[in-house]
Amino acid sequence: MSVVALVLAAGRSVRFGADKRRALLADGRSLLVHSVERACAVFDDVRVVLREGERGEDLGLPGKCRIISSPDSGLGMGHSLAAGAASLGDSDAIAVAVLLGDMPWLAPETLAKLRAVAQASSIVLPLHDGQQGHPVLFGRDFWSVLTGLTGDEGARSVVRAHPASCIRLEMQDPGILQDVDRRPSPITPQQSIIRP
Repeated sequence: MSVVALVLAAGRSVRFGADKRRALLADGRSLLVHSVERACAVFDDVRVVLREGERGEDLGLPGKCRIISSPDSGLGMGHSLAAGAASLGDSDAIAVAVLLGDMPWLAPETLAKLRAVAQASSIVLPLHDGQQGHPVLFGRDFWSVLTGLTGDEGARSVVRAHPASCIRLEMQDPGILQDVDRRPSPITPQQSIIRP
């Protein structure tokens, strides 16, 4: 049974101070491209939520990604997740893996392990040293609830409302906790080079 990946990448990068999606990692690829390519290595169907009017090719994204527009992305992550979830009506997958576009250090093996335990009636939550991270996998039973999300809380309310459906897995991968919120200092003359 398949799992679709939904990469949320429509945020405004306020704390970063620039469009962090374009910031370069040590290997020369952008933060967003690196994150999306990690998803593409594991999932056959990868959808990327961008701001209204943006195109995947302008951000260097792989051509096989499906771009989802979030017209209300400025109102918070919940709106972007809702836009992405609304696009799943044509998918026969049993679950959606919700990934963040600023988490490039997730190991593909971690994504594969999470995908393997997904079920239509479960929410899969990865943990590292007891801390909950990303991605979170929502079975298709929860997709209609995700389409109604608003604000900046993401899907925490869905997780809290369904504790009996949650499967928590301890992972050895610290990448599930490592995102990029702030630009490193000092800033190089070009774009930031980010290291874990």
